[in-house]
Amino acid sequence: MKTLIFNGSPRVKGDTMSLINMVTENIKGEYKLVNAYRCDISPCVDCRYCWKHSGCAIQDEMQSVYDYIQECDNIVIASPLYFSELTGKLLDVGSRLQTYFSASFLRKEKCIAKPKKGAVLLVGGGSGGMDKAYDTACILLHDMNCRDIRKVFCNHTDDVPAAQNEQAMEELREIIRYFNGGE
Repeated sequence: MKTLIFNGSPRVKGDTMSLINMVTENIKGEYKLVNAYRCDISPCVDCRYCWKHSGCAIQDEMQSVYDYIQECDNIVIASPLYFSELTGKLLDVGSRLQTYFSASFLRKEKCIAKPKKGAVLLVGGGSGGMDKAYDTACILLHDMNCRDIRKVFCNHTDDVPAAQNEQAMEELREIIRYFNGGE
C-alpha cells in the first residue's frame, strides 16, 4: 500500500504536522510526503502544454509526484487555514495538477486509472470556516481520482493543540482504519 501526503504547513512541529505524524506512524505500507514549503515544485504558469500533451512542461520535483500519484492507493491533503483557505504554497503545488483537469476536460482522456482513497486534514487556530479549503482540497483530490474522501477539521488550535482534540483524533483514527483496509 502506498500513501501520498501533501503537507501545506511551514511549521515542522505544528498542529498540521502532528496530524500527519499520526498518519505516517499508523498506516500500512510506504508513504511519500510532499512538503509544499520545502519542495522544488514551481506553480503552474498557464503555458497550456497540458492542453494537448500529457504531463507538464515544467521539469522539477513534481515529475516524481506524478509518478507516485499513478501508483498510490491513498492521498492526503493536510493544511493549516490561511484566510479560510489552503496555504498559498500548497495551492502552488496543487496548481500543477492542472494536467489532470486538462486530460479529463480538454483532451477527453482518463490519465489516472487507479481509484484512490482520499482524506483532508485541516487545522485552524481560531473558529473560522473550513468549507472553502475543504472544497478546494476535494477538487484537487477528484482530479487525482479520489472519490470517497474523509475529513478532519480541527479548529481552535490556538487554545487546544490538535493532538489533544479528542474528536479530531477519533476522526483521524477512522481515516487510518479506512486507509488500512477498513471501512
